Amino acid sequence: MSSPVGTLLSARYRLDAQVGHGGMSTVYRAFDTVLERQVAIKLMHREMSSDSDQLERFRREARAVAQLNDPYIVGVIDAGEDNDTPYIVFEYVEGETLKDRIRRCGRLPVPEAVAYAIEIARALGAAHARQIVHRDVKPQNVLIDEEGTAKVTDFGIARTMTEEGLTADGRVLGTTDYVSPEQALGQDVGPQSDLYSLGIVLFEMLTGDVPFSGENQVAVAMKHVREELPDVQLRRPEVSSALASVIDRATAKDVDRRYSDDTELIGDLEDVLAIETARTGQATGEVTSVLRTLPGSARRRLPLRARVSPGRLIALVALVGVAVAVVLVLALHNTQRGTGNAPALKPPPKQHNVSLARNAAHDYDPFGRGGTSEHPELTKNAVDRDPSSAWSTENYDAGALQKPGVGLYIDAKPTVSAKSLQIQTPTPNFDVEIYAAKTGPPAKVPDPGWKQVGGAKGLKSRQPISLDTAGQSFRYYLIWITKLPPNAQKVEISEVALFD
Repeated sequence: MSSPVGTLLSARYRLDAQVGHGGMSTVYRAFDTVLERQVAIKLMHREMSSDSDQLERFRREARAVAQLNDPYIVGVIDAGEDNDTPYIVFEYVEGETLKDRIRRCGRLPVPEAVAYAIEIARALGAAHARQIVHRDVKPQNVLIDEEGTAKVTDFGIARTMTEEGLTADGRVLGTTDYVSPEQALGQDVGPQSDLYSLGIVLFEMLTGDVPFSGENQVAVAMKHVREELPDVQLRRPEVSSALASVIDRATAKDVDRRYSDDTELIGDLEDVLAIETARTGQATGEVTSVLRTLPGSARRRLPLRARVSPGRLIALVALVGVAVAVVLVLALHNTQRGTGNAPALKPPPKQHNVSLARNAAHDYDPFGRGGTSEHPELTKNAVDRDPSSAWSTENYDAGALQKPGVGLYIDAKPTVSAKSLQIQTPTPNFDVEIYAAKTGPPAKVPDPGWKQVGGAKGLKSRQPISLDTAGQSFRYYLIWITKLPPNAQKVEISEVALFD
């Protein structure tokens, strides 16, 4: 395929423009003519497809990422072969790579760098929970979308922790600017190797450059093995000791001195983000989005202006006067109560929490008069990991819905075969039916597009509901409320979690 731009793969995907190129494959912006949407397609070079190892590595990327459903990972949509040329179809992310951003901006603002590190660490945590090690964590493999969110991509040399072969000859895979000492030496590579590479990425975001340089890749790799990392505070004095300590521990040569898992690293990064935000007294861009996801222990470090929306802060200031001190104390107290001190809903045994995007929840009221909605401005409260905030239906007279139902659906894109769904509510004892759909969401209930996969009567305040998806993957999961609690006018849902 000498000039693939304009080619139609598998009579479906039209290649519109080349957006990336590597030794094994080329990435194109493409158009899915069936679903009429932009996608990204990684097309393996035809000459590489004859190499069985390279072909298996390419196919393994599709299998690995297809297992992952996380807002900070670029998802796989499809995979196939056309004219003996394998390809992988990904969600299309409009934006730039983290490497491009560093080249364009130089040193990133400290809170922004920490926020991106948190998002990358969360992505790696999702992969590691599935026993997948990325092994090539670098800013070139992190995309920054139009909203500023970091998304990890290119699992081309990823492998499961139980997998053997393909690297048995001791070759060093990965980019040596970010390679861990054990990977540079051709030793076994685990999740802590990814955390080392993330520590190097964080160093580069803060200083504008990688820590080591050399005449060739081998020389750089050996510096990762033998030389101590340059002091980040000497290169950028405003970096706090707390942040410098995180980098030191993430990039420790000895694996036993390194962070043992993603949770430890994420916890320290979240504390550092709160500290750095408190130091600067303000937060902008993606920092603000990440701050909203911090646990209560970290959020309590934040100044009031970072915990309260601008509108609410103005309202508080307008209410001062004689009682100003009392009002401020009460406002601070109320803010601290709503910072997510309670842990996220825990999965049942042998199940995993499905990571949901911040905008994953949507109200659903197909029988509302005149297109009535059900508090769409509150839907985010159902997936914010803060049990003190909630989504609510409208109020209904005499505690009766007076229609077949009303609900809230979760967009678990790209898809997931969920095994259970858990609801936390301050208004228990209502009846629900759980439906799933692959596309849509369908506009009515019942509808052939919706498949009922579970339900519960007299729902408890914190209750898991088993789902029967018959092994199928769905994108949308609908909580369909069919009966209000006795003597109640509405239903509130404070948290929803999906498990697979």
